[in-house]
Amino acid sequence: MASKTRVFFLNAISLTATALLMRGVGMLFNVIVSNKAGSEAMGLYSILGSVYGLAITLATAGINLGTTRTVSDALGIGDEELAKKSVKKALLCCSVTGFGASILLFFLSPTLGKHLLGDIRAIKPLQILSITLLPIAICSCLSGYFSAVRRVKINAAFQVVIQFAKIGATVFFLSFFVGSGAEQACIALVLGGAVTELFSLAVSYILYRIDRRKLGNSENKSLENDANIIKKLLGITMPVTLSACIRSALNMLQHVLIPKGLLSSGKSWTEALSSYGALHGMAMPLILFPSAFISAFAGLLIPEISECCVQNNRSRLQRVSYRSLTLSLIFSIGVSGIMIFFSHEIGMLVYSNAETAQYIRIMAPLIPVMYIDGTVDAILKGSGHQVYSMNVNIADALTACLFAIFLIPKMGIWGYVISIYATEIMNTALSLLKMISISGMKIRLFHQLFMPILCIIGATNASKLFLSIISHPFSPILCLMLYISVTILVYILLLLVTKTIGEDEWEFLNASLMSKKSYDRRFRSVIT
Repeated sequence: MASKTRVFFLNAISLTATALLMRGVGMLFNVIVSNKAGSEAMGLYSILGSVYGLAITLATAGINLGTTRTVSDALGIGDEELAKKSVKKALLCCSVTGFGASILLFFLSPTLGKHLLGDIRAIKPLQILSITLLPIAICSCLSGYFSAVRRVKINAAFQVVIQFAKIGATVFFLSFFVGSGAEQACIALVLGGAVTELFSLAVSYILYRIDRRKLGNSENKSLENDANIIKKLLGITMPVTLSACIRSALNMLQHVLIPKGLLSSGKSWTEALSSYGALHGMAMPLILFPSAFISAFAGLLIPEISECCVQNNRSRLQRVSYRSLTLSLIFSIGVSGIMIFFSHEIGMLVYSNAETAQYIRIMAPLIPVMYIDGTVDAILKGSGHQVYSMNVNIADALTACLFAIFLIPKMGIWGYVISIYATEIMNTALSLLKMISISGMKIRLFHQLFMPILCIIGATNASKLFLSIISHPFSPILCLMLYISVTILVYILLLLVTKTIGEDEWEFLNASLMSKKSYDRRFRSVIT
């Protein structure tokens, strides 16, 4: 158990570093694109993304979770042959769904662009995006395999290469279309993505073929027949797919209604797309950028929690859930404080856009709610409650659509802001209550919530006070980095002084980086 926990944290560190690098490069790329293409193009690309998101949901059909769960369960009982067979059947299923979704999107693109999105400029980009669905489905399946076997370093390195390849390809295509309008900018973006997904498919499958040899070549054939494997796989993926499709459809409807609602509030179509692009396409990616730390752990929590449930290890389930939630809150509250106090500096430095900077400050208090939702959802999915999680997400999307219909036309962009707050809080609250009932963990509000808030308030004010009394002839970017660095250091110091981060959490994290012998000795004193 100790070695598995150590692997969990080492994999999480690898994934976090990779995700930060990819998001950092992606964020830089997003800034370049938004500055060149403009907020209108970003708004058009955002509503394209809502249709594309539904198509991806149909193509992947919950295969990532299905592969992770079936392979994790097989390895949990020591049946490596069953794990291999599970991946083969998952690849077969996702190939069918990916190809079907690709054909469907291609032929429906004219109707979707003209009648649903109300913008014929979306037709060509949607048709180009359709060819990426099959590669995405297969890569999603293989990603589930890598998560299940807890060997993510090679895959993580591959994702970095893919990210740089995507940026290079997109910049190449964008160089031919810059200044030609929003439609041409979107075509450049989707062409870069399409080429990259095809490359990703080839390389990820090669990595899988190499890595699967580590499972061994046992001569003992699994007693589980193919029909039972597919039945189990479909039992996991079908409910998720149905719920995900409903949610994606509602999400698509929501993002189609938002610009139209802004149009009804008195804005022109160009102004509506620009406001939507500034908030959804520019401010929100920046708000969500640091969540790479959370998403790395959340992705690895699914097989970890799944194994706890298979082995009926409730005490470990409770410990993992509590510590994951605590660390997620501490991190997200820190990020929220930094975004609130330095929103103007961050927005102007990144986008040179006062409107975007204003949206960053407005949305920053919601960061803890959005970030911990990923952790809670991972625990629910790992424990087999993915249907509940998806039902909550459906209710979330349905509520957002109602806001888009009734509130946004009256309040404009501020109606959209209110809808984000209301739906995110509702979603996280319902998921959190379910997770607490499953794990049996207890919430300590003062320790997990109020103390981190007090610490980040103290840290941000201390950094501004400290730096205001010294002369610092630095450039804006160095000045901002100095502000944030001092804030982080003071925040960590206050967390330690107030014992908001307890000895158990530090010991648990530190132990994962020790030698195996030292780790085993330290681990026993911590986890027991």
